[in-house]
Amino acid sequence: MSRLLRYAGVGAVATATHYALMVLAVEVGHWPAWLASGAGALAGAQIAFWANRRFTFGHRGGWWPAWCRFHATAGAGALLGMLLVDAGVQAGLHYLLAQAGATVVVMLATFVANRAWAFRPT
Repeated sequence: MSRLLRYAGVGAVATATHYALMVLAVEVGHWPAWLASGAGALAGAQIAFWANRRFTFGHRGGWWPAWCRFHATAGAGALLGMLLVDAGVQAGLHYLLAQAGATVVVMLATFVANRAWAFRPT
């Protein structure tokens, strides 16, 4: 449970980056919400990798294999989030409300994947 709480804390910082980029892309750049969600997710993933590697999972193995596994997971999470945001917007939700729901679903799914695969003990 403490690992999940650390993961959520790191995720809060990465998510703040994600949302800031998303809002900027939608409000200033007039991007579709689903595309802005994906761009924000990938930016947040850069922060999340290094913090999760050390703080959440205490990973001591090689960083390159973990980076590749983490970003495969992050990419899958970004695609899932993009689909959920698009579905929410199509259903009439404000894009940030749709993103909030997607964030919860993706956080839980990627925690399981990162714990079991990306940062598995060596």
